[in-house]
Amino acid sequence: MAYTVLARRYRSQTFGDVVGQVAISQTLQNAIKTDKVAHAYLFTGTRGVGKTTTARILAKSLNCLASDKPTVEPCLKCDSCAAVNTGEDIDVIEIDGASNRGIENVRELRNNAIYRPARARFKIYIIDEVHMLTTEAFNALLKILEEPPAHIKFIFATTEPNKVPATIQSRCQRFDFTNISPADIITQLKKILVEEKIKFEDDCIIALARLANGSMRDALSLLDQLISAAGEPLTVKTLEELLGLPSNEKTYLLLEKIGQSDAGGTLQAVDDLIVGGLSCIGLLDALVQSFRDMMVFKAAKNSSTLLILTEAEKKGLSKVAEYFDIPSIVYNISLFEKLRWPVKNSDNPRALLEASLLRVALSEHFMSIPDLLGGKNSNVSSADALKKNTGVTERPAFKQPVPVSAPQQRQVIEGNCAYEKIKENWGVIIESITNSRMGDFLKKASPLGLNGGVLALGFNANDEFTMQLCQNNGRAEAIAEALSQACGTELRTSFELINQSSQNQAKPKPKGAKASKQVIDDAANSPFIKSVLSELEANIIDVEEQQ
Repeated sequence: MAYTVLARRYRSQTFGDVVGQVAISQTLQNAIKTDKVAHAYLFTGTRGVGKTTTARILAKSLNCLASDKPTVEPCLKCDSCAAVNTGEDIDVIEIDGASNRGIENVRELRNNAIYRPARARFKIYIIDEVHMLTTEAFNALLKILEEPPAHIKFIFATTEPNKVPATIQSRCQRFDFTNISPADIITQLKKILVEEKIKFEDDCIIALARLANGSMRDALSLLDQLISAAGEPLTVKTLEELLGLPSNEKTYLLLEKIGQSDAGGTLQAVDDLIVGGLSCIGLLDALVQSFRDMMVFKAAKNSSTLLILTEAEKKGLSKVAEYFDIPSIVYNISLFEKLRWPVKNSDNPRALLEASLLRVALSEHFMSIPDLLGGKNSNVSSADALKKNTGVTERPAFKQPVPVSAPQQRQVIEGNCAYEKIKENWGVIIESITNSRMGDFLKKASPLGLNGGVLALGFNANDEFTMQLCQNNGRAEAIAEALSQACGTELRTSFELINQSSQNQAKPKPKGAKASKQVIDDAANSPFIKSVLSELEANIIDVEEQQ
C-alpha cells in the first residue's frame, strides 16, 4: 500500500479538529445550526493554515447523508463524506483557479450550476487560488454570485485577497485565517509523534515549529522529511544537518566574538559557518534572525510567546545579549538587511561580509553618542544633546558601550601616598592607566590637593566638557579605582574647574548667539568628538553652552 504523507493522513476532519482557527470554526458552526449558511464564502490566509481543509469540512457538514439536515458533526462514513475527503464527490467540485482561470472554464461552471445535485442537498464549488482567475472570468462569475440558485454554494480560497475584485468580495462572507501559533503547532506535532510512536526531543519540535512560520502543512511536511531521513530520537542537530541550517551554537559564538571586539575570533567564527556549508546570504539571514530574537529578548523578556527558542538557544542568547543594547541591535538588523543586495551581487561577497562584521566588532573604538553626551539622568535626550553640541543627528552605536572599568595595573607610588608625590608623578600615573580613554580624560586634569582620601582634580574652563564626561556613567568611580591602584592607597575623587570664579563673573552668552571660533576649535580638537565626527561624517555647526 502506498505511503500517505502526514499532512494528508492527519488532515482535520471536523470543525473540532481544526488547529488554530477557533473563531472561524465557531462562526461556521453557528451558521449551520441556525440555518444561515451564506451562498458564497471567501477564505483568505497564507499557505497551510487550513483554508481548503475548512472548506471540505463545511462541505461535509452541509451534505452529510447520515443526517436529515446540515450538521456540525458530519459522520465521516457516508458516501458523501468519504468522497469529499478524497476530492471525488460529484456534488462537491474542487477547482484549481491557477489552471482553470479562463472565461471558458467559468462559463462551463455556470452551465453546470443550473443542474441540481445528484444525491446531496447542495452542489458546492470549492475554487482554490481564486485570485488567479482572469478579469473576464471574474466578470462571468459575478452574474451567478448575484443571483445564485438555492442549491449552489461557493467557497473561494486565496493567499492573495487583494487580487480578488471588490465586486466579488462584496458578495461573499470573508474569513481571514491567521497564522497558526507555534504553541498550537508544537502541540499538534507532539500528538502526531506520540500516535506514530516516534521518539523525539522537545527542542527539535520547537525548532520545527519555528521553521513552519505559522503553516501546519509546512510543519507536517518538514516532520515527514525528518522522520524519513533520521533515526530516533529526532534531534535539533539532525534537523540542522538535514536542512542545511546554520548551527545556532556557531551563530551565537560569532555574535559573542563581535560583542567582545575580537577581530580574529570574528573571522574564525565566520569561517566555521561558511566551511560548514552556509552561504554569505544565509549567514546574513542567520544574523538578522538572531538579532531579532535578541531585540525581543531584551525588550520584552516576560513575553515568552514572542520568542520560539529551545532551552539551549535561550541560554546562548541571554549570554550574547549582554554585549548589545537595543538601539545597536536595531541598527545592526538594518545594516545586515541592507547588505543582502551588495553581498548577493558582489564578485567577492565573503570579503564584503567579513569587512562589515569587523566594522561592527571594532566599533568600540568609537565612543557611543549617549556615552559621550551625558549621564543616564539627563533630562535631555542623547539625540537632542548631540544636535545642540555638534549640529548633527544621532546614529545608534553598533553595540552597547563596554562599561568603563579599571583593569589591574602597575603601582606607581610606593610607601606613603602624599599629594606632593601624586603631583610629581602625575604623568607617570596617567601612563600607567591601561584604559586609554580614561587616560585621555585625565591628561586634561591636574591634581589640586589631597584631603581625607579625596583627590581633587582640576580642569581648565575650556575642558569643562571633559570634566563632565569624567563625572557621568560611573566614570568617577572607575577613575578613583584606577588612581587607587596606581597610588597604592584607596582614593576618592572630586572634580572642579580652575578659575571657576572668574568664569562665573563673565556675562552669559545671549541665547541663540554663535559660539566663538576658539570654542568650536577646542571642541573639534577633542579626540572623543573627533571620533564621533569621523564616524558620522559630520562637522560642528555650533556649540551651545548650558547655563
